[in-house]
Amino acid sequence: MEALDIVSRVVHVATAIVVLGGSIFIRFVLMPAAALLPEEEDRTLSHKIMGTWKVLVMIGIVLFLGSGFYNYLVVSLPNHRGDSPYNALMGIKILLAFGIFFLLSALTGRATAFEGIRNNSKLWLTITILLGVLVVAIAGYLKVAQPG
Repeated sequence: MEALDIVSRVVHVATAIVVLGGSIFIRFVLMPAAALLPEEEDRTLSHKIMGTWKVLVMIGIVLFLGSGFYNYLVVSLPNHRGDSPYNALMGIKILLAFGIFFLLSALTGRATAFEGIRNNSKLWLTITILLGVLVVAIAGYLKVAQPG
């Protein structure tokens, strides 16, 4: 069981690195550089990148859900059963993660209902990144929190 616990943890952390790191790269490196291009080139570049990024985001969401629930239910919960502060923070972390999943899906998707989010992608990607940093901070605290 320990090997599976380690693999699940590595998958979860590696996925966070790719998704959060990729979001930071897109927002603070790619978007400013692409804004210097002529509008048609910017649109073409964005379209090509979003096709690949969307696939990574969707795979990331699946990996987060699988590894995250395994890590919580199988690895952490037995040590923190009845630990209300721990479980409350874990619940907040999970809800924030669902918010991130929604925003990334809206930013990479094509649904017309979320066109407003895509049209203001700098703001919403920045919010997504801030939520991601908050999730990482909570996860860091929960990792070292003593059962109690």
